[in-house]
Amino acid sequence: MNILSDQNIHLRALEPEDLEFLYQIENKESFWEVSHTQTPFSKYVLKQYLENAHLDIYESKQLRLLIEEKSTKKQIGMIDLFDFNPQHKRAGVGILIHPDFQKKGFASEALSILINYSFTHLQLHQLFANITTENSNSLKLFKKHNFVKVGVKKDWILSEGKFKHEVLFQLINE
Repeated sequence: MNILSDQNIHLRALEPEDLEFLYQIENKESFWEVSHTQTPFSKYVLKQYLENAHLDIYESKQLRLLIEEKSTKKQIGMIDLFDFNPQHKRAGVGILIHPDFQKKGFASEALSILINYSFTHLQLHQLFANITTENSNSLKLFKKHNFVKVGVKKDWILSEGKFKHEVLFQLINE
């Protein structure tokens, strides 16, 4: 069995044919708050990113995987490991599901696969996630997967003229 697959989805490396999907996601302003983006990306820049996506996680300190629905082969979202630190055996987790595919359990499946991959193949000791207090769906998702709230960063994210608190979650592989 493929470690990056489950019953309904498959996590895979980005391919050149994912350019249009990546362009849609990266330029959707409602996602900019979670990606800390302030300006749109050109297709040219994203194409260059895809050309360098082959870099090993140990080189780039991040890993972005596309979430693909198995039955239709549709691109439904992305899941990332970022701030990868092999010395301290930790990485951050970010997940984004296209609005057309939200609330169908895909995020939970993808997170479960990534947790297993991170602890078994990358030998990580812990994962962390930063989630604004208004993002109730993500808060529920990470709690469901046993991430523990360890702190709140007050007035951490400025979005649409107001500050939002951000919760720090950790999942430690005991």
